[in-house]
Amino acid sequence: MRFVTFLQNGFQKIGLVTGEGVLDLHAAKEALGISVNLPESLVEVIEAGDSAIDLVQSIQKSAESSKYILPVSDVQLLAPIPRPRKNIFCVGKNYVEHAKEMKADKPPEHPILFSKAPTSVIGPDADIDSHPGVTEKIDYEGELAIVIGKKAKSVKKEQAYEYVFGYTIINDVSARDKQFRHTQWLLGKSLDTFCPMGPVLVHKSELPDPQNLNLETRVNGEVRQSSNTSLMIFDIPTLIATITEGTTLEPGDIIATGTPAGVGMGFEPPRLLQAGDVVEVEIEGIGVLRNQVK
Repeated sequence: MRFVTFLQNGFQKIGLVTGEGVLDLHAAKEALGISVNLPESLVEVIEAGDSAIDLVQSIQKSAESSKYILPVSDVQLLAPIPRPRKNIFCVGKNYVEHAKEMKADKPPEHPILFSKAPTSVIGPDADIDSHPGVTEKIDYEGELAIVIGKKAKSVKKEQAYEYVFGYTIINDVSARDKQFRHTQWLLGKSLDTFCPMGPVLVHKSELPDPQNLNLETRVNGEVRQSSNTSLMIFDIPTLIATITEGTTLEPGDIIATGTPAGVGMGFEPPRLLQAGDVVEVEIEGIGVLRNQVK
């Protein structure tokens, strides 16, 4: 299942991407005469657990060829979770070569955690604001993101995947001047529009090995990052176990797992983003997240 949140005629809806387009889940449910309640948002679907997944699967099987599958061109895709309920958990320097290009003396011994504000989230094809007068050093960071499926605290590595709902893509856009000026990274990472997310939220059943996915970031068609999630220093179970040591994760919480080498700041001289640049982050099994800097 490839979940999306989309706008149609000014209304925000949830759906599934199929081979034919986007299945409007609520419209299909009503047409099929299903009386069981379907949550209105993806976070609510996640919270509802297996019962909601069973309902979605039932709708999908019954409506695959119905008129409630809309052409992708007729809808506006938003971030799968357009407004997360809390800050996005992010992991710094989680690939050895990226740690080197960011001038780290050695790879971190423990995960480096920071966060991005919910107000930074935008969807696929939305514009990244270049924030003239606020920053002059905008960078890209393509990342695999985990979406948590159920309340998690004190999770053991061996059980970590039981708490995952699915996966999406995040571009951890960064204002490098603000990031380093303030030492703590929150401000440099949280400017409005600095967290493109999407285009879909893929249920974990479709990505059985998230620790072996090719990741590529392109700027104006030029490949800048090319790696694989197998090269993470701290894998997904380690990240979940580390965060939940005393901190509760809840359904819909998001963890961005870090970016590989090839960010703009890592070049000599740096190759930072400029207004007009188009950034595409592609992850195997998920799709392409595309945004333009304006």
